[in-house]
This record gives sequence, C-alpha cells and structure tokens, in this order.
Amino acid sequence: MPGRISVDSRAASTWRTATVTGIRPETPRATTFRLAVPGWTGHLPGQHLLLRLTAADGYTAQRHYSIASAPDDSGHIELTLDHVDGGEVSGWFHTVAEPGDRVEVRGPLSGFFAWSGDRPALLVGGGSGVVPLMSMLRHHRARGLTVPLRLLVSARGPEELVYAREFGEETTPVFTREAPAGVPVGRLSAAHVAPLVAARPAGGWEAYVCGSNAFAEHASRLLVEAGQPVDRIRVERFG
Repeated sequence: MPGRISVDSRAASTWRTATVTGIRPETPRATTFRLAVPGWTGHLPGQHLLLRLTAADGYTAQRHYSIASAPDDSGHIELTLDHVDGGEVSGWFHTVAEPGDRVEVRGPLSGFFAWSGDRPALLVGGGSGVVPLMSMLRHHRARGLTVPLRLLVSARGPEELVYAREFGEETTPVFTREAPAGVPVGRLSAAHVAPLVAARPAGGWEAYVCGSNAFAEHASRLLVEAGQPVDRIRVERFG
C-alpha cells in the first residue's frame, strides 16, 4: 500500500540527544518545537515519544508527547506543547528553550494509536488532542493518499484552535465557548458525529479519538451511538 511505513522498533529503546532547531507559536498557549534527532528511524502517524530533561544538579523530568509531524526522512520531528500551569517540562519549553538547546528523546512508542494510511480514518480530537491526529492528516497530504480521512476537532474558541491555518475541507471545527459569526457554539454532539459515521466509506471507518478523559468518553459514546463498531475505535487520553 502507498501509505505503509516501516519503523525499527529496536531503535525506540535508545535515548537520543535531540536539538531544538525551530520554535513556532500556534495559539496563545500552544507552541510547536522542531527537533533534529540524529539516528531517528521514523515513526507512524499517531505515535508518541518519551522526552527527558536533566537539570545541572542531575534532577530529571520525563513526559510523553505525541509527534505532530508527518513521517519523513529529514531526521526532524515536531512536538506541539500546551503551556501547562506549573508544568516542569512544558514550562521549560515555553519559557526557556531556544534553538540550539538539547533534550533527550526515546521512541517512537505505541503502535496501538498509529495509522499507516491504509484504511479510512475518522479522527476526533479535543484541544491539544488534535496533535497526533495532525500527524495523520499531514501524512495523508504529504503522500497524496486517496483513502478517505475526516477530522472533527473541538476547541474553546478560534484563538485556541491549534493548526487552524492548515485545516481544509476534511476538517470540521467545533467551538464550545466562542465561535466566529454564524457558527454555532456548543459541545461536540451527535449532529457532528452521526452524519460522518453514516457516510462510512467501503470497508468502514477506523476511528481515532484523542483528548482529555472527559472528552474521550464523550466522543467515544457518540461514535458508538452513531453505529461505529466499538472494536474500531482507538482512544488516547491525556492529562
């Protein structure tokens, strides 16, 4: 299949020193950090990595972060991080990190939430839960895949819609607090989910849901009620 990617699982167990090469604001609280990773063997859209910071006194902090970029052979990956209040790692990235700084990464990790581009994908993300789904969308575009892909993404308002400038006709944004003129405000509902599930392509959808615990439960329930098979819903939670 043209979308298939191979990943060396053995390399995922090795810590690698990555260098920050670019910083790009996405929203007032979310920023994308581009990292050069020597020896990076690639990833599948939807996978994540383990990132480690080490202080001068030897103290370490580790966090799991989804990979936002599409797989390529450039040796670079991108992470989009929310600025979490009191967050050790996200706080360092948002207030201290500069191009040239180094961190350690290990991965890619988890094949459960991965999508290789070989089957129709219905993506549902809440807030920063859109990050691994964006890797899938970017992969779809970069490879020129014809397999159907649709994205539902929920955000509090337009200013908090991560990657807004990249979305196209495949994406439906849902705004829960504030919306542009003429766009309804409200929680993700059956009105958003049911028509997409009903319009399933040949072979049906593989559904990917990512967000907070509450969002993941809500979105998964809507999918099941709309007729999406439970065993074809993959869920990743954060927080």
